[in-house]
Amino acid sequence: MPEPARRRRLLILAICCMSLFIVGLDVTIVNIALPSLRTDLDADVSGLQWVIDAYTLVVASLLILGGSLADRFGRRRVFQTGLALFTAGSLLCGVAPTLGWLIAFRMLQAVGGSMLNPVAMSIITNTFTDRRERARAIGVWGGVVGLSMAAGPVVGGLLVASFGWRSIFWINVPIGVAAIVLVAVFVPSSPSRARRFDPVGQVLVLTVLASLTYGLIERFWPGFVVAALALVLLVRHSVTREDPLLDVRLFRRPPLAGATVIAVCAFAALGGFLFLTTIYLQDVRGYSALHAGLYILPMAAMTFVCAPLSGRLVGARGARPPLVIAGVFIGLSALLLTRLTATSPAALLIVAFVLFGIGFGFVNSPITNTAVSGLPIHQAGVAAAIASTSRNTGNALGVAVLGSLVAGAAVWWIVAALGAAIVVLGVASTRAVQDQHVSSTA
Repeated sequence: MPEPARRRRLLILAICCMSLFIVGLDVTIVNIALPSLRTDLDADVSGLQWVIDAYTLVVASLLILGGSLADRFGRRRVFQTGLALFTAGSLLCGVAPTLGWLIAFRMLQAVGGSMLNPVAMSIITNTFTDRRERARAIGVWGGVVGLSMAAGPVVGGLLVASFGWRSIFWINVPIGVAAIVLVAVFVPSSPSRARRFDPVGQVLVLTVLASLTYGLIERFWPGFVVAALALVLLVRHSVTREDPLLDVRLFRRPPLAGATVIAVCAFAALGGFLFLTTIYLQDVRGYSALHAGLYILPMAAMTFVCAPLSGRLVGARGARPPLVIAGVFIGLSALLLTRLTATSPAALLIVAFVLFGIGFGFVNSPITNTAVSGLPIHQAGVAAAIASTSRNTGNALGVAVLGSLVAGAAVWWIVAALGAAIVVLGVASTRAVQDQHVSSTA
């Protein structure tokens, strides 16, 4: 298939980014509506955690399967199916009568969302064949994903204050319908490639993530035992099956392994940060949803500014510099927040949010680039799916672990440690890739 013209390539990138923006937005937009949800649906803290983690867990569990389905049935068809399920789930979330139904409809949303992220990356990778152009496109894509997650509380604050919490789901419906039409018109079809399903691997991946998160949120120690046993079985299954859902042997490659852990650390920090700060601003400070969203606006603004800069830096200098920047600024933000009290000055909050926005703005693009650099180009979709799974797993664990601690300086010391881990892993995992990049441009 001939390479699309540049204008058409950019249009395809825009369509993929538009679709993924609403999916990423939905990961975090719910945070700002948590106090309203608690009042209207009579939810406790554990229930609020499940509203968020039910979505991220299902997405994380099914992302690799979504990439496999795209190989089997074609990228465009699976992408449209994912958009349709996500849009339908959003509509149902907006009319959910109880907390239980809301969690169930969030899971339906997530099934659709799991078909979008890895398929979009596969579309982008096959559309942009030049290495530098692909790096910039991945930078834009990664920046949009990061921006959407950071902007969630801001957009959510405006919607909740103006139309109520149900509007945060209804906004997805017209965008989803428009994206389905645009994909049908502009995104080319792709040949299907037969690949055997791996139901055992899929069940084991879901069991590991669900039991671990359940154990953390509900403080149920048998959940950790089940997660450990499922992980052992998953590794054994992967190395003995010819075409496993998740080939654990891929993690022998340092760039991919490093990108996976970095993604977990970065998005655990984000998940915990947003969950705790939105509750703090509304419950401790007594701000409205709109006021709380405006407080978080500096973080979203800096993410918006820094995400494309990160993509350009990755294309010019490799993934190591933006990862170091990201870890340092996330750590500095957390250190400031260790001093947080009910009467902390607004300047402390704003500076901390700006620093976190800078750090998060730089972290997303190099994660995907490092993961893709760790595998041959024909496995770019697999690498992107693993990176996306790691992001969602990290977000779920951040909400589960840090959300269970709820308050105290210890929470922010943990986030600071995650920032330090990003720096160390960023240097270690990109050493081979960075050296290769320098030698190729010398």
